[in-house]
Amino acid sequence: MNWRKFTLIACVGCLCIMFSTWSVNVSSSKLAKPQLSFTQLSIKQLEKRGQAITVKVISKDILGSGILLNRQGYFYTVLTNAHVLRTDNPPYRIQTNDNRIWLADVRSISRFGQNDLALLQFRSTGIIYDVASFGSSPAVGDEVFAAGFPFVEEETEKKGFVLTTGKISLTLHKALEGGYQFGYTNNIEKGMSGGPLLNRRGEVVGVNGMHAYPLWDMPSVFVDGSEADTALHQKITHLSWAVPIETVIKFVGD
Repeated sequence: MNWRKFTLIACVGCLCIMFSTWSVNVSSSKLAKPQLSFTQLSIKQLEKRGQAITVKVISKDILGSGILLNRQGYFYTVLTNAHVLRTDNPPYRIQTNDNRIWLADVRSISRFGQNDLALLQFRSTGIIYDVASFGSSPAVGDEVFAAGFPFVEEETEKKGFVLTTGKISLTLHKALEGGYQFGYTNNIEKGMSGGPLLNRRGEVVGVNGMHAYPLWDMPSVFVDGSEADTALHQKITHLSWAVPIETVIKFVGD
């Protein structure tokens, strides 16, 4: 879908006033800790839930996906990958599931250290959107659902929101560079980076960011600089990868 067809809601002047008067930042806001829930959703319900909390991150073109992390009044915080923002320069925009486009402000990248995470913020004009709820870390064999907006090469191509199914295949005791720790069988396409990895209850358990079978067979490097052995490296490259939502909570939540 071509974002240029939609009316841009917000202006730079309004944003200057908005962000200068907003004194509450994300570090002081409370993110809900993972809670136990036993209500499993149908695929249709999961698609609806995923679409409600997943956004497009846009510069000149669509850069990737994001997650509506939390809300304070009409101010929304969006979580995405740092590498999504590095794809192009600001100004950045957020397209919500009602096809409205909002001018966004980069709030934090450095907060997350070496983790491939970043925060954006925008203000809606009186519209309330759903925000993510969080689940506990999944185990090997758990069913997971990866959501996002795959990139399309041609404007005539139509490929909107997608939800792919799969299972956790590998969890690492030591994270890879970027904070990636959950390996799963779901197909992740370009453009889905920054989107949510959901459990069967519709809770976010991770942030999509690395797809399987990379174009270049680079070594799998851990956060401490060590490299995976050949056997583990082969397993890693055959899977998609997410940063755990608990890593986000650690850096952002109280």
